[in-house]
Amino acid sequence: MTDRTALACRTRRSPAKGAARHGFALVSAIFLLVVLALLGTMIVAVSTTQQTGQARDALGSRAYFAARAGVEWGIYQALRSASCTPTSTLPPLAGSAQGFTVQVACSASGPFDEGGASVMVYQLTATATRGTLGAIDHVERQVQAIVSTP
Repeated sequence: MTDRTALACRTRRSPAKGAARHGFALVSAIFLLVVLALLGTMIVAVSTTQQTGQARDALGSRAYFAARAGVEWGIYQALRSASCTPTSTLPPLAGSAQGFTVQVACSASGPFDEGGASVMVYQLTATATRGTLGAIDHVERQVQAIVSTP
């Protein structure tokens, strides 16, 4: 075989078959990268949503316990002085309830005659708030209690 014959045999091959295979691999690789990027983005979004939800749940629990502390403080004040202030603000709290504003409302009823004893009834409502209304970190919880003195 001469050099011309070898050259003719080489040029008769169709280069389109090899090029088509390489183009298919490139399209597959790009598709795979796009799918993996979307999957990664979805995982990050779900993780962020869960972390935000857990943080808000913890903040809600802290607000509940701050409101509960406000009710207990109001009960102590009412039973100690045998009267209650219509609305008062709990002194600043320490620990995990720090940063909450707690308003305590109290209303007294009575005295009622129960078997010869005079009974006073106090209804207390404590509201713990943090953040501004409409903000993502806003939380508010309210606890109520009714106490009577013998």
